[in-house]
Amino acid sequence: MIKGLKLAAASVALCAGFIAQTPAKAQEYYIGQVLLVGYSFCPRDTAEAKGQLLPINTFQTLFALYGTTFGGDGRTTFGLPNLDGKAPTSGQRYCVVLQGIFPSRS
Repeated sequence: MIKGLKLAAASVALCAGFIAQTPAKAQEYYIGQVLLVGYSFCPRDTAEAKGQLLPINTFQTLFALYGTTFGGDGRTTFGLPNLDGKAPTSGQRYCVVLQGIFPSRS
């Protein structure tokens, strides 16, 4: 009985050490990707898709992908898509990824 408990404790300690050394990795998204989320907020590194204008000097990579497709003057600002009120059900919202992986064209 005691030998079994020691073996179980050793197994738990071994597993705990293994898990602690393997950090969780968040899912990465493409810059400019539009996400549909079911929360009352947009996740970190995203912005709600409500057509707001963003400064080009802060979001140069996203501007390189979107340009002035969704608004802005193209010199200092550019726009995000306006998907406000277009979510399939209430409580959901669309969010645009601001930082992530640059999509490859090939």
